[in-house]
Amino acid sequence: MSLEHKHPLDVFIKIDRLPHRFCPGCGVATTLNIFLHAIKELVDEGKLDPKKLVVVSGIGCTGRVSGYLKFDGAHTPHGRPIPFAMGVKLANPELKVVVISGDGDIVGIGGNHLIHAARRNMDITVIMVNNFIYAMTGGQVAPTTPQKVYTTTTPYGNPEPPFNVVRLVASIGANYLARWAITHPFQLKNSIKKAILREGFSFIEVISTCTERFGRRVGIGDPVKLYNKLKAIAKIRKVSPFEAKYNWDEEITCGEFIDEEKPGFIQMYFNMVKKELGDRT
Repeated sequence: MSLEHKHPLDVFIKIDRLPHRFCPGCGVATTLNIFLHAIKELVDEGKLDPKKLVVVSGIGCTGRVSGYLKFDGAHTPHGRPIPFAMGVKLANPELKVVVISGDGDIVGIGGNHLIHAARRNMDITVIMVNNFIYAMTGGQVAPTTPQKVYTTTTPYGNPEPPFNVVRLVASIGANYLARWAITHPFQLKNSIKKAILREGFSFIEVISTCTERFGRRVGIGDPVKLYNKLKAIAKIRKVSPFEAKYNWDEEITCGEFIDEEKPGFIQMYFNMVKKELGDRT
């Protein structure tokens, strides 16, 4: 009798859509792997019902993630995964809603939605995979692209200072804020578990590798060398988010920056409604 060997994460993946379309060395695939290990642990620990998990993504390489998962979810227009996720959470507060999308999607065209989700302390988790560039659409400059980097829209080098996203989110308000690189798989996994269970708005930035679009433009077209470069500059430190560095040539500071238990939007909303309507709710 033959035994059928399955990967322990197969239960969460649409096997018929494999092999995936991520490039060799792509950090999005690594992030997806880590995310699924975090989900499996939460399910095994009895802390998460996979039938009540919704994963939302937008457009871009990272936007492909939701299409490989067996959870309920949506692939939204560019820049719109956060408001879609907010609508899902408001419609059914019992759900755990996670946004997984790229830096261009979250802080480029979708930047205003990020600001107001954090301001409201909306009860969703946002995992932003930052590969420094608009990768899927041709390698254009992104809000996170380091200065002086050549892209298809900055042929003489990027003149703009990049967005240090953890400083932005920290300045607005969130219950949980962290930044890790794909070179920190265990820290990232534990961070995702914590963020999903946290009330209110939680945000994790994942510094990722993109060999094809970003790596070649900084002279590192080899996936292993690009990974080692990221490993060298991604430093874990216990500092204020406003002291966290974001410099491709020097250091990208990683770690947990905010870990609080403020009431989330859902709790505040229903408390207000109950106060006004009493037994009529």
